[in-house]
Amino acid sequence: MSKQTIVLADHRKDWSNLRPLTLTKPLAFLRIGILTIQEKWNFYFENSVKIKTTEQYLKSFNTFDPNEKGLIYINPSVLPNDVLVENIKKLSAGESLYSNGTLIASKIGNEDVVFEKAIQYSHEIIKINFPWDLFTLNEKAIELDYKLITKNRISAPISKTNTIIGSSENIFLEKDAKIEASILNTNGGFIYLAKNAEIMEGSVVRGSLAMCESATLKLSTKIYGATTIGPHSKVGGEVNNSLILGFSNKGHDGFLGNAVIGEWCNLGADTNNSNLKNNYGEVKAYNYDKEDFIKTGKQFLGLIMGDHTKCGINTMFNTGTVAGVFANIFGGNFPPKYIPSYSWGGADGFTTYHFEKAMEVAEAVMQRRNKKLNENQISILKHLFEYK
Repeated sequence: MSKQTIVLADHRKDWSNLRPLTLTKPLAFLRIGILTIQEKWNFYFENSVKIKTTEQYLKSFNTFDPNEKGLIYINPSVLPNDVLVENIKKLSAGESLYSNGTLIASKIGNEDVVFEKAIQYSHEIIKINFPWDLFTLNEKAIELDYKLITKNRISAPISKTNTIIGSSENIFLEKDAKIEASILNTNGGFIYLAKNAEIMEGSVVRGSLAMCESATLKLSTKIYGATTIGPHSKVGGEVNNSLILGFSNKGHDGFLGNAVIGEWCNLGADTNNSNLKNNYGEVKAYNYDKEDFIKTGKQFLGLIMGDHTKCGINTMFNTGTVAGVFANIFGGNFPPKYIPSYSWGGADGFTTYHFEKAMEVAEAVMQRRNKKLNENQISILKHLFEYK
């Protein structure tokens, strides 16, 4: 079969419901499991995946050519697997693949084709609808990614200073990954370390755990529940069933549970989030589409934090707190459960985090990882400041 061009095309509702995590990026750039959604689809389609956004201010991310023929448009809120991909590859021009009313994929032919034929996909799909789905579905996503990227490969050696509970076959180390004097339990899932990732001495890990390139678990970190540590992130303390998407730090003691932390965030020492209400009831969380708090169907839900947001030492987050991008949170007591983008303050109230100051901090933080804001990124962040 000839190489096909895949377009991961945001659906406005899905993208919108995943804010604040998608405020700065297309949905396909989110990470769940080991890989980003775009990286997952690239594995199956020979790195031919393109991006299409719905938001005008994010148009710089668009990489597809609308005049190209034979495109297959795929809903990026749906995660790929072997069976689903085979069904997508069988689509003919004018056919669309659905699952219980959810559009998964559509194929355009050599001429403009009206989608006339709906094909029902009979297998279960994994679909991300809200930010909390990232940690809820993370265990399955890690398993799928682990099997995908380690197939027919041999792990780098695991140091004998470690204690392994369960099967060592469920641990995979890429080149230059390091684990020393730690306890690794694979009875509940997989443990994957990408290139240059490190688990420092005294750490206790109960899988599944995915550590991306150059991620670090600091001394005596405790990890349990399906957790993903994104690239160049540093983590310490206690973490349960959470995702840190990349270039972010939770470097000290404190509890993070059932949470999703965006990119370029920093959690001050002894930051804690509650992930369970005192009455054990259902957690509500802020939804950008509704501009109000909605029922999540979750008993456990901690913190959802957008890109570039930071908090000071001893910050306490209530159950189901949602923080936008570029918030700077500090002070005693619990801040509100919804913290808008570019907010500066805490429980005693907020003022505006001025754009120029926010950019100065971002430049300083990113420089430490040899990164720099480009004009497109600054334009996106300016838009979010002006329309927050």
